[in-house]
Amino acid sequence: MPKFWIPFTVTYIHFLLLLLDTSSALTPSPIPPPPSTTHGNYSLRLFSVDYHHVQAPFEIVLWIMLASLAKLGFHWSGRIPAVVPESCLLIMVGLLVGGVIYGVRHTAPPVLSAEAFFLYLLPPIVLDAGYFLPGRLFFENLGTILWYAVLGTLWNVLGIGLSLYGLCQLGDWGLKEVSLLHFLLFGSLIAAVDPVAVLSVFEEIHVNEQLHILVFGESLLNDAVTVVLYKLFESFLRMSSVSGVDVLTGVCQFVLVGLGGLFVGLFFGLLAALTTRFTARAQVIAPLFIFLYSYLSYLTSEMLQFSGIMAIVTCAVTMKQYVEANVSEKSNTTIKYFLKMWSSVSETLIFIFLGVSTIQDVHMWSWPFICSTLFLCLLWRTLGVLLLTAVVNKLRRNAVTFRDQFIIAYGGLRGAICFSLVFLTNELPKKNLFITTTIVVILFTVFVQGMTIKPLVELLDVKKKKRVLPTVSEEIHCRLLDHLLSGIEDVVGYWGQHYWKDKFEQFNTKYLKRFLIREDKQPKSSIVRLYQELERREQMGEDDEGRKERSPAIEENQTQSRPLLPEEMDSIRRILSTNLRNFNNKHITAYSRHTLHQDFTLDASRKSRLRRHQSLGERHSSTQTHVSQVQVLTTPSLHS
Repeated sequence: MPKFWIPFTVTYIHFLLLLLDTSSALTPSPIPPPPSTTHGNYSLRLFSVDYHHVQAPFEIVLWIMLASLAKLGFHWSGRIPAVVPESCLLIMVGLLVGGVIYGVRHTAPPVLSAEAFFLYLLPPIVLDAGYFLPGRLFFENLGTILWYAVLGTLWNVLGIGLSLYGLCQLGDWGLKEVSLLHFLLFGSLIAAVDPVAVLSVFEEIHVNEQLHILVFGESLLNDAVTVVLYKLFESFLRMSSVSGVDVLTGVCQFVLVGLGGLFVGLFFGLLAALTTRFTARAQVIAPLFIFLYSYLSYLTSEMLQFSGIMAIVTCAVTMKQYVEANVSEKSNTTIKYFLKMWSSVSETLIFIFLGVSTIQDVHMWSWPFICSTLFLCLLWRTLGVLLLTAVVNKLRRNAVTFRDQFIIAYGGLRGAICFSLVFLTNELPKKNLFITTTIVVILFTVFVQGMTIKPLVELLDVKKKKRVLPTVSEEIHCRLLDHLLSGIEDVVGYWGQHYWKDKFEQFNTKYLKRFLIREDKQPKSSIVRLYQELERREQMGEDDEGRKERSPAIEENQTQSRPLLPEEMDSIRRILSTNLRNFNNKHITAYSRHTLHQDFTLDASRKSRLRRHQSLGERHSSTQTHVSQVQVLTTPSLHS
């Protein structure tokens, strides 16, 4: 860490404390009355301080500045980022600031309220994660993600709640008066795997794409499930008695909340795509609609008591492909960097306030209860991952390996969601004990598991992700295999994921894209569209890390790449359409192994119609090979 950083940080915290401590002593300057004949002794002040007029925005800016400086110092701290995750260091800074505030003012520092977290800090992080979600990987593993998120969360909630209730009834911990519903409510919030903490840690260890999408997708949808279960158990606690009809109503409400958020997000995503179709003459405000419609989907879902997380993720995934086609490259760059900046600031503030809010007067300690809760969280998550994976591996082509299962179970980090929920509830008896237990679980998962997961990934030799973008050849072969598998499923009558994916692509191309994308933005060929997408990724710099590992020849060729000119695009479309027309119009005769030699010369002459640009050496070698093959095949007929 640079030598100037520690005194600079101490000075900044001292300045922040001075403002917080003296804000109550600063009284607003009286508003001078207008000059009139009745106030003849009015005098004009040369200098005055009116801190209360700007207190709220001024302190918000100071907190954001402190969080940003802490993050900046983390990346300038030498070897620390290689050992300690960024989230851990930010929580440590928050603990330091909270301790100093408590020592100077002798009162508890400010607490991150549930309203501020759920309405202002969480939406940008979820929006960024949903907008840049790898769609192909996510939908290919959607069944497994839902399996982990829904059944796995129910498994953890019921397991932790029932186990704690049984242990408290058997042991002399002073918690025998706490009912089963209270423990189920606590289990619903302590089982919430935080996507903020998961993203912060897993983006630094660079695991393979499948493992990353399983862990991140499960944590993203796990939050929606836990919040719904939390509200459901809270409603049960307000009832005098819970009947079987109430439980059935709760199950229906659980399904309705998830589907409601899904449809709200789908509606606002399509509406955002339709709006950006008409922004050709006002490109400067096109990114604004992305943020507004996404936030509206979240707020509308919360207003209707649906899942806001599900709504904003669905909205981001729905509108992405249409928005990227409608807006300009500069607008796409603006969307990307503003989302990254917005989510990064929110994430930093969450971890800072998580550390600050830990310094409180409300803590209540119980070694047996806290240790039992921590052990049960690890135990039930591990058992759930092993059992659910054993079932789902029988239905998957690419099985989840035991090493990946260990990382999934070990990567269940808790964070600000369970912290906000435990402060939000007023239904828990001995609430201070549950708050202390939640804080201990969060700190253990973030510090111990977050700091040791990277060495464990290296020790277990978990497969890492490729840091280079796929080539055009790889993309074309992937599409060929997709069409081939969907055709095979259609022939054998099996409606698998490739069959439905092909049907959706047909519906999307035939109806949605024609309605949601402008005519001048619709490419005539999928290969041209693929080339444009790769060029856009390269210009936006998504492969900066991959360039460091490539050879100088490849780097030199990539630096010479440029966007295609309009006449070059027309030439590519003309060549593709001509070759495809010739390919479709030619008559391909059926042959068997008995008639292969007789039809070879005819097939070879017909295949020569599809010509591509070749060098002189390639054309000469292919001509010699073709002549030699014809001579060999015609020799037996001459002798006969």
